Amino acid sequence: MKRKPFYKVLYVQVLFAIAAGVLLGHFAPHEAVALKPLGDMFIKLVRMIIGPVIFCTVVTGIAGMQDMKKVGRVGGKALLYFEVASTLALAIGLVAAHVLKPGSGFNVDPATLDASAVSSYAAQAAHGDGIVAFVMHAIPDTFAGAMTQGDILPVLVIAMLFGSALAVLGDKAAPVTNLVETLSKAFFRIVHMITSLAPIGAFGAMAFTIGRYGIVSLLPMLKLIGSFYLTAALFVAIVLGLIARMCGFSLWRFLVYIRDELLIVLGTSTSEAALPQLMEKLERLGCPRGVVGLVVPTGYSFNLDGTNIYMTLAVLFLAQATNTHLTVTQEITLLLVTMLTSKGSTGVTGAGFITLAASLSVVPTVPVAAMVLILGIDRFMSECRALTNIVGNGVASIVVSAWEGGLDRDALAAALGRRANDSTDPHFETTAPAQNTDIEKA
Repeated sequence: MKRKPFYKVLYVQVLFAIAAGVLLGHFAPHEAVALKPLGDMFIKLVRMIIGPVIFCTVVTGIAGMQDMKKVGRVGGKALLYFEVASTLALAIGLVAAHVLKPGSGFNVDPATLDASAVSSYAAQAAHGDGIVAFVMHAIPDTFAGAMTQGDILPVLVIAMLFGSALAVLGDKAAPVTNLVETLSKAFFRIVHMITSLAPIGAFGAMAFTIGRYGIVSLLPMLKLIGSFYLTAALFVAIVLGLIARMCGFSLWRFLVYIRDELLIVLGTSTSEAALPQLMEKLERLGCPRGVVGLVVPTGYSFNLDGTNIYMTLAVLFLAQATNTHLTVTQEITLLLVTMLTSKGSTGVTGAGFITLAASLSVVPTVPVAAMVLILGIDRFMSECRALTNIVGNGVASIVVSAWEGGLDRDALAAALGRRANDSTDPHFETTAPAQNTDIEKA
């Protein structure tokens, strides 16, 4: 098939849109701020389709397994990976804060800070704390409510129950399973339609961010921003790179493979904006549908590496900036607390800041009012959190697929060996992803 002109390739369009948004936000901030609805509308369109996509993917994946032991095994391996990766990310954030010392020299007196600007975040954190509250939130009130509220976990719970029921029924449920597979194809076609609007959404979101906060607002906090971006980059390159190598694939080639999704996340500051596209590409990469359906949605609450790095790094930054000394015991306590509070986070914009407030409220040595120091720049760190999160969840799906023996190595090698404008690029596709439902398929 004939290759598309470069200006029709999605990642090129998104890249130009981001650049145009930055320029407009800098030179015409008032007009740029008015473009916020463009980004909001794109994100709402994506969130509209996330529920049905996750539901269909999980249901057909579990129904295709026809063995509940496999479902439990995949879930157990995924949670094990999530916990190890999350703990590493949290620990690396602590180490980076000690080495780089981004908060040294600020000498801020906590008594002079106005906590009113962050009071709403602290209130949201207080209402969202607790394992019981987290579990209750994951259980939907009604079947329809799970689909309409836009939260991932309730949809995942409903889909797992429905898929398990179809698997138990076996051949009797074949008509329903086939119907869900057909619906899945339709929903993924809608995803393609929405994705074509990504340049508009990225342009509006980036223009608003630069116009609202301004590039000048970054200057006092460049050391913190640079420390966070450097730490996240090292985590991706070293930790995820080593994991990818052990699993038998190139992380760099994988990043090139999901470049469209990365640029969409960069432009919108939320990893949810690329969730449906990521799931589709992972299936095309050779991951079984059942694994993708379980690992990716669950990872959006349990495997947010970027958010984990941010939390420990930010807490120590605030401690250093306010000259608050933390003992080794307090830092270990912080690590344990953030291991819990990070599990309630989601892939939406601002969730990392709310989770940070929850962590500080449990470790009161560092004043919550100090969060006002990073309130103005949190949006600029949100992009890095979201990018690291989506890469981490993509790697997790491939790793769990390999552990389970269901990774199609031929498809993996073919997908990661393709060039940018190859005819197998998703924008050349006219059909939904292959229905790789058998988790044992190699």
